[in-house]
Amino acid sequence: MKAIMVMFDSLNRHMLPPYGGDWTHAPNFARLAERAVTFDHAYAGSMPCMPARRELHTGRHNFLHRGWGPLEPFDDSMPELLKQHGVYTHLVSDHPHYWEDGGATYHGRYHTWEFFRGQEGDPWKGQVADPPMPEDLKKVRFGTGYRQDWVNRQHTATEDRHPQTLTFDAGLEFVATNKDADRWFVQIETFDPHEPFFSPQRYKDLYPHDYAGPHFDWPDYKRVVETDEQVHHGRMEYGALLSMCDRSLGRVLDTMDELQLWDDTLLIVNTDHGLLLGEKGWWGKSVQPWFNELVHLPLFVWDPRTAVAGARREALVQTVDLAPTLLEFFGVDRPADMQGRPLPVAVDEPVREAGLFGIHGGHVNVTDGRYVYMRAPASPSNIPLYEHTLMPTHMRGRFTPGELADLELVAPFSFTKGVSTLRTTGRGILNPYHHGTLLFDLESDPEQLTPLVDDTTELRMATLLVELMRANDAPPSQYERLGLPGQGPVTEAHLLVRAQREQSRRAAEPLPRAEEFPEGRLSLRTPIQALLSDPFAVEVLRRHLPGVADSELLQVVGATPLIDVAAMAGALFPPSRLRLIAEELSKL
Repeated sequence: MKAIMVMFDSLNRHMLPPYGGDWTHAPNFARLAERAVTFDHAYAGSMPCMPARRELHTGRHNFLHRGWGPLEPFDDSMPELLKQHGVYTHLVSDHPHYWEDGGATYHGRYHTWEFFRGQEGDPWKGQVADPPMPEDLKKVRFGTGYRQDWVNRQHTATEDRHPQTLTFDAGLEFVATNKDADRWFVQIETFDPHEPFFSPQRYKDLYPHDYAGPHFDWPDYKRVVETDEQVHHGRMEYGALLSMCDRSLGRVLDTMDELQLWDDTLLIVNTDHGLLLGEKGWWGKSVQPWFNELVHLPLFVWDPRTAVAGARREALVQTVDLAPTLLEFFGVDRPADMQGRPLPVAVDEPVREAGLFGIHGGHVNVTDGRYVYMRAPASPSNIPLYEHTLMPTHMRGRFTPGELADLELVAPFSFTKGVSTLRTTGRGILNPYHHGTLLFDLESDPEQLTPLVDDTTELRMATLLVELMRANDAPPSQYERLGLPGQGPVTEAHLLVRAQREQSRRAAEPLPRAEEFPEGRLSLRTPIQALLSDPFAVEVLRRHLPGVADSELLQVVGATPLIDVAAMAGALFPPSRLRLIAEELSKL
């Protein structure tokens, strides 16, 4: 028996033909749905990239205990367990985060691996002189990643040199080389269609549209402030890269046909999360609530033992179910710490009553397939929040000595195999408090545009949330942060939707586009650094945004226009205040 996993990053379910997508060119996803089982209620768990991959390895949620980071010493790893039980495991990928501090323990769990360079500012090709860079709508350019991406593009300009192509070339070479061997697993994983949406021209030609604006294939994670034309162009660029992914998927399906692998080879096609492309007025992920566009995932499975093709499954499944599925396929027992269950491919039977998902320091969310409950912090401070780890690294760096100054050795969790962890103060990407606690009914409001205020339903969903947190052995600090009981029942006194309704309403107000504000010598389009250095403009900011003008954050994003800073910061910059600021700046 053999297994192939084809994993994409930021693959949007609602844009695929099997899930109702009617404008993208993705015939191979439609072809896959005819050959495999399609899951209609697959959800993410821990997010974003590496937390999702830790779930893929361990079969359990991790976002309540720590943020982005490597596998921990006490973690069970599915590919390593397969390796220990005589299954050859191979990883091919162009996903750059595997090779950074926060992902450095994943690839070593496989027998062998191959990596292809050049995605999203990967520090690959050395070039001292600045590369040619066009006028671009991307305003947030932390570090050297943006510049490096333009260096890399010079070396990946043709389809045969594109990292995605090289990844699938290598994956299919492994399949062809080992087609007659038994008991192997290959994970063919591409970073695409993650931003930047860099694809060859022939895929762009599938989406003809008029556009004469600045370059735009890498949206920042923020509220939409671009014009409708620019938003449409960004979506078309994503569509082009999606179509390139579809062609790569087609190459896998062709190989399975040609080598007659359908009889003995498990095929899983999956992703980690989606990406907002203007829906609800947002770009990206992580800085807004985890709406369904981000967490309701595409998932396709072909199991040769059941040979079920073209069927759909209603069961609520999650990323944590992938590791148990692969272990069960190869006859390897699941460790006790794995919380996922094998996917119900043969028969559509329930796996769980509800699913837990979220990001460290953000909303903690639960869905039962119909309702989605997003629990915000109980107070504006979003504390206490701690990291529990023995691998103190972030995405691209180690914890600093300052971050470790208050570390403590705390008692083991149920899944750490008797090992204590280091506890230190954590940090979220952005404070979710201003979005408030949200409750949605997907049956009557599938686009999640009208939050409910329903105490009875909130009480039931909050109870499910607490049950899942307890099953996950969540740290006591998480209950305190969220205003939920660590022991005993959830009561009406713990409900927050009604109490936080006004702040969630304010946070959902659309941010007006820049062209809707008055212009002058200085405006909302002026870089924040220029406004801070102008003695009159800085007083305008201090008057209307007390405390913000002196924030260290503004020193970091100094080259970013004020309107884009507001788009990133959400409710910290209310539209009404922005209008007052724009009016006063225009008169200077």
